[in-house]
Amino acid sequence: MDWEGFAERMATMARDLLAQESVEATLERITESAMDLVEGCDAAGILVLHGRRVETLAPTDGLVVRSDRLQERLGEGPCFDAARRLGGERVFRIKDFSQPEEYWPDYVGQARDLGIGSMMGFLLYTEHENLGALNVYSRRPAAFTKASETAGWLLASHAAVAFSSARTADQLQQAVETRHTIGEAMGILMERLKITEDDAFALMRR
Repeated sequence: MDWEGFAERMATMARDLLAQESVEATLERITESAMDLVEGCDAAGILVLHGRRVETLAPTDGLVVRSDRLQERLGEGPCFDAARRLGGERVFRIKDFSQPEEYWPDYVGQARDLGIGSMMGFLLYTEHENLGALNVYSRRPAAFTKASETAGWLLASHAAVAFSSARTADQLQQAVETRHTIGEAMGILMERLKITEDDAFALMRR
């Protein structure tokens, strides 16, 4: 692994992530970066859990969606557990889908038929929140090395901060737009009903 070259590409990626103008664009850049930076990666996606319901974000291949749906149906799998931070682990890995798996036997048996050879799941988290999991797949067994795992973990660390920042910016923008809309509505009520600002606000809260 050329770590000097990797560091340069990571620096470029970090700047690119901060330059994205939406949450969706940020997530797409993250999964594209996984394809570029994690040796052996054929497909990548981000899994977010809502209770036990799975949402797949920015998948680079249909394989990612099919894998996530399978884990949702079975209620087990490395991506599922990474997103839940099960046992405090930050990285979950299945080295070879052609071999029996102790922890997720049902998932591995059926995922093999999807064409998955090996995969890794990385928790996306900051100090204050868990955001989901970045998952990378290969169609080849034993495609991921220790260097691949380290690269994926470093990418996930940067990605979590960018994801959180993009989501916060999006929420702030929505709040500003909502406040603007409320202000316009109050102005209309005040003009049409000849009432005070406090009366208009009270009327809107009913």
